[in-house]
Parts: sequence; structure tokens; C-alpha cells
Amino acid sequence: MRASDRAYATLHSDIINWRLTPGTILGEVELSERLGVSRTPIREALAKLMAEGLAEPQSGRGMVVSEISLDHLDELFELRSALECRAAELAARRGDREVFLELHRKLANAGELITEADPSRSDYYRLAGELDSAVDAAVANHYLNQALKNLRVHLVRVRRLGKDNPARLRDAAREHASIALAIANGNPVVANAATTVHLDNSLRHLLSTAPELSPAPHS
Repeated sequence: MRASDRAYATLHSDIINWRLTPGTILGEVELSERLGVSRTPIREALAKLMAEGLAEPQSGRGMVVSEISLDHLDELFELRSALECRAAELAARRGDREVFLELHRKLANAGELITEADPSRSDYYRLAGELDSAVDAAVANHYLNQALKNLRVHLVRVRRLGKDNPARLRDAAREHASIALAIANGNPVVANAATTVHLDNSLRHLLSTAPELSPAPHS
């Protein structure tokens, strides 16, 4: 693996998992020393992160981890609605019924995975990822899949704002189960509606648990 690719992979993981929080300065010298590579690969990695929207230039500070604001959150969910609702419709038309019936069964019982024994909720998120992968495979549209892949990079960051609330995760699991069942039943209208409900509930939860993202009151 090229040095720039290694640097990118490390920084990408650090950013989406909040080891590098929004606003953190991404200094070339410090990163070069920490990652054990020269500054040229660091510049290449930062350029790639900036193209993905994970890093941004800030006057007087150089490159920093991009912020997550209320405006960006609304915009992100507008895009998420357009892409995920369409993907659910296509999956309902093209997907393997048995695959989604099995996912419905797993997701209906996903609440059992949300325990204090797994504080990172890794088992739950792995199962949610199975649904994403199954939808991607059913859609069989390279351009839509690529757009969804880029979107999910930002969704992983945003997820942390919801503080992994167990009650919300159990509700989300039931919503995912409804999406899987609608796809299994081959009903694109219901699949779209179930996805819309899930996204609306997710956004409302994020806004209620991340008041620091709310816009400042006008004077």
C-alpha cells in the first residue's frame, strides 16, 4: 500500500470514528511525525479527505476536520432521502425475496443485540450494514451504489451525535425490519414509505439529542 493510501486510511478511520473530532487541526508536520510518513503523502491524503468533505481549509488554521452543523445535517438527510428511498423502491422490484425475509427475521429480533455487553453496538450496526449491502446488491446500479457509499461515510460520523441511545436503536431496528419486509413483499411504494418514516425518525432523534447543533437565536 502506498504511503498516501496508508495515511488516508488511518485519518479516514480516525475522523469517522470521532478520534479526530470536528475542528481538529490537521497539521502536516504533526501528522507526518505521528504516521511515520513524509509530508507529501500527508498532503495527498488530506486532499482526498477534503474531496470527500471530511476535511476543510480554515483561515489561519490550515486544514481541519470538517464541522457538522444543523444546516449540513438537513442537507445530508435531504440527500439521504432521495437516495435511500429510491434504492428501497428498486430493491423491492429487483431483490431476492428470501434474502430480505431472512433480514426481516434478524432485524425483528435485533433488540436482543443492544446490551451493555456490547457498548459499541457493533453487532447491531453489523446487522444494519447487512441490510445496506443487500439493498445495494439488489439495486445493481453502479452510480447509485457509489453515491450511497459516499453518503454513508458522513452518516457514520453523524451517528455518534445520537449517542447510541438504546431505545432509539431498538426503534430503528423495528423500522429496518419494516423496510426489509416491504422489499421482501415486492412493494416499492411501501418500501419507500417505510424508509421515509425511518429517516424522519432518525433526523428528529438527532436534532433532539444534539441541541448544540441547533441554530443560535436571532437577536
